[in-house]
Amino acid sequence: MALVHDTGRSTLERTEEVSSGTAQNVQTIRRSYEAFGRGDIPAVLAMLDEGVEWNMAEHHTFWPGGSFIGPQEVVEGVFMQIMQTFDGFTVSVDRVVGCGDTVLAQLRYRGVTRATGEALDAQAAHIFDFSDGKVVRYQQYTDTRQFADVTGVSPRE
Repeated sequence: MALVHDTGRSTLERTEEVSSGTAQNVQTIRRSYEAFGRGDIPAVLAMLDEGVEWNMAEHHTFWPGGSFIGPQEVVEGVFMQIMQTFDGFTVSVDRVVGCGDTVLAQLRYRGVTRATGEALDAQAAHIFDFSDGKVVRYQQYTDTRQFADVTGVSPRE
């Protein structure tokens, strides 16, 4: 059973009752995307556990070859890189699905690369694992080839 948020509407895929933890986790992720859209990075970081394991898609232009550990590494390795690389970067959320302690998001990244002037319009998926109301693990999946093409940065091998 999963709680699905699709363009602001909530529906249950099954008639079973959804745990309040699942619904709360979905709302936490929705609020974090809204905060990111406002540029409120402290609000985004507030949802992360101090030891969060943050995994970019393998071979993404920001991928360090392993995980970022902790909110500070996420700020430096991801959020600052986004701000330095793109103008008008946005995340458009198509849907958020909660299933127990895991939340899945289907979305799209858009922005214009500063170095090349090329537009990014990439499909993505995020997986968040929760423990005690905080994100302890994040995994991104996206079109790494498009990131490489628009940024002019070869993917890390």
